[in-house]
Amino acid sequence: QVQLVESWGGLVQSGGSLRLSCAASGRTFNTYPTGWFRQAPGKVRGFVAALRWSGSFTYYANSVKGRFTISRNNAKNTVYLQMNSLKPEDTAVYYCGQTGDSSRHPSLKGAYDYWGQGTQVTVSS
Repeated sequence: QVQLVESWGGLVQSGGSLRLSCAASGRTFNTYPTGWFRQAPGKVRGFVAALRWSGSFTYYANSVKGRFTISRNNAKNTVYLQMNSLKPEDTAVYYCGQTGDSSRHPSLKGAYDYWGQGTQVTVSS
């Protein structure tokens, strides 16, 4: 059974930074693509960033490119999302997901078969 646990969301002022963590158990990150998605109230869950382990390829939504960075720690089986220059529109519940289907693009929500419980990020203006 795969479990993903997000942590370190919180309240931050506009322009501030947060680093989210996603710890996995039951399956190692170094085999399967892992991504971050977010869902604001009244909106669908959308892609933020993803990481393919083979070749260390990373992908970002245009809205966060240059501000957010996805990274991993193999020894801790943990994926991080460093978020800088945060804006009020970044306010959402952030979810970590993992997919066992490496043939699908990791920006596709439907490719993911495991999700964490989410962590709230609130950016005040």
